[in-house]
Amino acid sequence: MCSAFLSVLVGCVLLSVGAAQARELRVCVDPNNLPFSNDRLEGFENKIVAIVAQELQAEPTYTWWAQRRGFIRNTLKADVCDLVPGIASNMEMLRTTVPLYRSTYVFVTRVDAPNIESLNDPALRELRIGVQMIGNDASNTPPAHALARRGITQNVRGFSVYGDYRDPNPPARIVEAVARGEIDVAIVWGPLAGYFAPKQTIALRLTPVKPQIDGPKLPMVFDISMGIRKEDTALRAELETAIERRRADIDAVLAEYGVPRLDRAPETVGAMP
Repeated sequence: MCSAFLSVLVGCVLLSVGAAQARELRVCVDPNNLPFSNDRLEGFENKIVAIVAQELQAEPTYTWWAQRRGFIRNTLKADVCDLVPGIASNMEMLRTTVPLYRSTYVFVTRVDAPNIESLNDPALRELRIGVQMIGNDASNTPPAHALARRGITQNVRGFSVYGDYRDPNPPARIVEAVARGEIDVAIVWGPLAGYFAPKQTIALRLTPVKPQIDGPKLPMVFDISMGIRKEDTALRAELETAIERRRADIDAVLAEYGVPRLDRAPETVGAMP
């Protein structure tokens, strides 16, 4: 997806120290994008920012900016803020910290339905498949590209990661569609699936997508870091020190939100009661 996708789903931060006031950690994040962030500070990126700010003896303050195309250009690149709490570690336009976690796209199915474990499963040619899309073109996330490479397009339905901001939690729709039986399987960025699957009235199964890298250049697995401008090397050093010192607290937040992780115990991915 993102992130697929996604990649992926972001926020930003500026650190400053005033002579007569406490250090401020200024944050730009999406106001309606759980499980990552919202304007009630309920997302796991909000929680991680608070942990890092505490370690830096800073006070976080927020500017809300909807996650859309051009988010980085209009925030970090425009010098509105200085840090993105969650971004793919290999994003070339930014300098990134040590990873916060590694996650994966997952197949989301009902537990009373056959399990899907691979993009090469023949059943995918017959099932109703949901994929996340970033723009009007549903082929712009890694799973959509992978399905198209296999000629699987006619039975695929796209779900926007943006959605209608008049409704709460727009990204949840793809998981809800599996629970309601509108689609048979969804291929979803792991943190989103891990958060919303347990909230459904029907038990859902999460299975990491295989292969992890489809073809030579299409990964389904991403390390996620904090991102800063390339020139902000001193800020990165501060952030990395804070992250390593509070690693256990950050891991606890990710576990609380059900983030499927490939850098930790595999039991974090499985059936959701």
